[in-house]
Amino acid sequence: MPRIHKAEFARRRRALMAEIGHGGIALLPAAPVCLRNRDIEQPYRQDSDFQYLTGFPEPEALAVLIPGRAHGEYLLFCRERDLEMERWEGRRAGQEGALADYGADDAFPIGDLDDILPGLLEGRERVYYAMGAHPEFERQLLNWIELIRAKADQGASPPRELLALDTLLHDSRLYKSAAEVRLLKAAAELTCAAHLRAMQACRPGLREYHLEAELDYCFRQGGARLAAYGSIVAAGANACVMHYQANNAPLRDGDLVLIDAGCELECYASDVTRTFPVNGRFSPEQRQLYDIVLAASQTAIACVAPGRHWNEPHEATVRVITEGLLALGLLQGQLDDLIEAGACREFYMHRAGHWLGLDVHDVGEYRIGDQWRMLEPGMVLTVEPGLYIPPDAEVPRKWRGLGIRIEDEVLVTRSGCEVLTAGLPKAVAEIEGLMAAARDRRENAHATS
Repeated sequence: MPRIHKAEFARRRRALMAEIGHGGIALLPAAPVCLRNRDIEQPYRQDSDFQYLTGFPEPEALAVLIPGRAHGEYLLFCRERDLEMERWEGRRAGQEGALADYGADDAFPIGDLDDILPGLLEGRERVYYAMGAHPEFERQLLNWIELIRAKADQGASPPRELLALDTLLHDSRLYKSAAEVRLLKAAAELTCAAHLRAMQACRPGLREYHLEAELDYCFRQGGARLAAYGSIVAAGANACVMHYQANNAPLRDGDLVLIDAGCELECYASDVTRTFPVNGRFSPEQRQLYDIVLAASQTAIACVAPGRHWNEPHEATVRVITEGLLALGLLQGQLDDLIEAGACREFYMHRAGHWLGLDVHDVGEYRIGDQWRMLEPGMVLTVEPGLYIPPDAEVPRKWRGLGIRIEDEVLVTRSGCEVLTAGLPKAVAEIEGLMAAARDRRENAHATS
C-alpha cells in the first residue's frame, strides 16, 4: 500500500512554519476518542490537519510548531509508554517513538502540558490553531495565556494575536503531492472493485444491506480499515433521499439501486456513486433519465482542466440536465430562461462536486474573493450530477421514485484531467453486460450444484 513517508511530513511542516514565520507558534491537537455507547469507543480516526502534518496515529497528542526555536522546531506531546495499558489497548509510540518514528525534534508526556506549554507560548507574538474545532483544547489554551498575562508585571510577554491556522494550512492541502495521488488512486481502485462486487452480487430478493456487506468485505480485504463515510445503498425511491443510510429495504425487480460508497486508506478518502438496475436491465424510462445524467457527467469531466474555473463543471451539468428534462417534458419553457431561473433544482438540488483528499468533502476555498477558483494541477475533485424524481412529484407516474447519481473522482493534470475511477463501468451497455455475465455465472453454478 502506498504511504506518506517521514520526509514528506517534514516538508509539510517546514512549509507551514515558513508561512507562520518567527514569532509565531502553531498548536494542533489530535482528534479525541469518541464513545459509541457507555464505555465502548468508536473506531479511532485521526484529525485530518494533525494527520497531514505528523502522520502520528494516536489520540491524546498535541503537535507544536515553533519556527526558529533553537532547541527544536517540532515538538510532540503524547502518551507515555505504559505496558499495563498496552496489554489492553495496543502498543504506544511513547516519547522515544515520537522521535525515532515520527520525526519530532523533542517529545514530552501529554500529562506535562500544563507545566511546559505556557513557557513555549510566552514571548510568542502569534498563536495559530484551528479556532472552534476543539473547544476543550481552546479553553486550555486561553487558560495558559491568562497564566502568562497574570505574570506580566514580572516581565512575562503573552501572545498578542490568536489566528486561524486553517487559512495557511488548508490551501496547502488542496494541492496533492505525488505520494498523495498514489494513495488516492489506491483508494479509488479498491472502491471501484467494491462497487463492481456489489453490482455483480445484486439481484431481486436481496436487501440493501446485502450489497453494503459486499462493499465492506471488499474494503476490509483490500486493507481499508474504515469506510470514508457511511455507505449509501438506496433502492427504488430511497435513492431520492440524498443522505439515505437505513440500508435495509428490499431490492425489488424493476427498481434501480444507487450506491454511494468509498473506502479510506491512510486517512485518504474515496467517494464514488453508481446507479444500476436491480434486475440488470434498465427500463425505457430509467434509461432515458440515466442517459441525461451520464451525458452531464461526461460533459462536466471534459470541463476539468487547468485554467478552467471551479464552477464550470457544475454549469455544464445544469445545462445538460435542463436540456434533458425539457426534452422529456418534465420542464416547460425556454432553455436559457430555465437555466437562469434554476428550474432544474427541483430535481437536481446539489452541486456537481467537491474537493477530495484527507476529508471526503476536503478543505480548500471554492472562491478567491468574488471569483470562482481556477483549477490547477494536483487538485482532486468529484464530479457527481444526479436526477431525483420523488414519489410525490407532480409529473407523470412513470417518472416518479427514480433517483440517479453518477460520481467519479477526477485529478487535475497539467494537460487536462485523469478520471481516477474510470475502471468502474457507467455506460448502460457495460453495466447490463456485467450484470448479465454475473447472472449467468450464478445460474450455471446452481445448475451444476
